[in-house]
Amino acid sequence: MSNIKKYKKVIIITSIIAAVVCCSVILANVFTADGKAQELPTLNQQTQGSDNGGVLNASAAETTVEPSPAAYALPVQNEQAVRTLVEDFVKKLQMVSLLAPKELVVKGIAENYSDYVTPELLKKWMDDPQSAPGRAGSSPWPDRIDILSIENGGNDQYFVRGEIIEITSVEFVHGGAAAKRPIELTVQKVDGRWLISSVTLGEYVKRGPVKYENKQYGFDFYLPEDWKGYSIIEEKWEGRSGENVIETGPRLLIRNPAWTQKDPHQDIPIMIFTIEQWNALQNEKFFVSAAPIGPSKLGSNSRYVFALPPRYNYAYPTGYEEVEDIMNSSPLWPLNPQ
Repeated sequence: MSNIKKYKKVIIITSIIAAVVCCSVILANVFTADGKAQELPTLNQQTQGSDNGGVLNASAAETTVEPSPAAYALPVQNEQAVRTLVEDFVKKLQMVSLLAPKELVVKGIAENYSDYVTPELLKKWMDDPQSAPGRAGSSPWPDRIDILSIENGGNDQYFVRGEIIEITSVEFVHGGAAAKRPIELTVQKVDGRWLISSVTLGEYVKRGPVKYENKQYGFDFYLPEDWKGYSIIEEKWEGRSGENVIETGPRLLIRNPAWTQKDPHQDIPIMIFTIEQWNALQNEKFFVSAAPIGPSKLGSNSRYVFALPPRYNYAYPTGYEEVEDIMNSSPLWPLNPQ
């Protein structure tokens, strides 16, 4: 029995010595001859082996492995699929008259919404047709959605925020909007298909009494009564890639009439992008701010996207709370640019 105990001790001691030797070899490889530490390969670099049995080659340890285009392709494709689904769904709203008899409303919901929403949501609306979105009158009627944001919620789920643009026969001919209504949607993948699982409608947007009209870029901006006598300051935004300026565009400031040099009030800044510039910005081809978030979309027409700069009120000047309230009231109404 005593011999067995001795053999166990020998095995344990031998294992400890072997572990120490292995650690010494690893540490020796980490340091150079002059005593300076070398960087260990990153996880991605460790998996980038050569054709010879996965052995890490020298160049892999010295370069950063860039994600392949395929790493970006799926989220972009998903977002585009979600966008198309929501846009097509909103176009169907005008086909469902909520003022019709109940059996006709139920029939309209089934015929027009079944390809776009989950079975659970469809059943909810058919059981209670007045809880469904649709056409509430003869005029104005839902025409399209201006999508303001699409947020990836993970687990094959997206949250979409936008505004339903309603028009009359006048806007149908000349463009613009007769009414706007906020909408929030949840979109999720069900059996391989993107479907809308929830829809929340807000109250119709009310216009302020003071209007700033910009025919050049195509938008109206509504302000409170105390902004009567506002002024417009024209600036320029710059889009950078690294140290290089690769894009520029107009930036307008709507200035409070109470603004003075001694008491500057919070301006309302509006960045104006072409559709192509906005898409490039969303794909991070360039950046317009050092902030970790990008501009917030306010609205768009057929040629331009209008956005609020990130951290525009970081200094908290006089009147910044009022400007926040104005921006929360959806004050920008797109028109057709001239």
